[in-house]
Amino acid sequence: MRLGTKGRYAVMAMTDLARHGRKRAVTLAEIAGRQEISQAYLEQLFAALRRSGLVASVRGPGGGYRLALSADLISVVDVVRAVDEPLAATRCEGAQTGCLGGGERCATHDLWDALGDHISEFLAAVSLEDVVQRRVKSSAAASAKAA
Repeated sequence: MRLGTKGRYAVMAMTDLARHGRKRAVTLAEIAGRQEISQAYLEQLFAALRRSGLVASVRGPGGGYRLALSADLISVVDVVRAVDEPLAATRCEGAQTGCLGGGERCATHDLWDALGDHISEFLAAVSLEDVVQRRVKSSAAASAKAA
């Protein structure tokens, strides 16, 4: 399984916003420059993030974006899902019941499905604040112990 560009770039941008937007709104041009992501691509991502209620836009001089919630309340999985990035590790899509002809599941379906669940659980246990503070390993370990 591979997390796509939308999800990775959205998490990078949101982490940047969490780090630099504590006292003021941050422009997409600033994020684009620091993270080396196209500003046009960020505009698409931030439209989805705004619709999901994760960021708020600030108009006028000093405008840009701010987190709509505290960084410790936004999980990485929230960001990934907001930009419609699939986290499934199976090759089954949509309403299909399985990845083989006739809707049957392949022999490894349950393995990849369980992996996708573990990835989602891990990303749900890590907040943007954890990423900013570089506490990802300790957050994930605490989550694993609680489970």
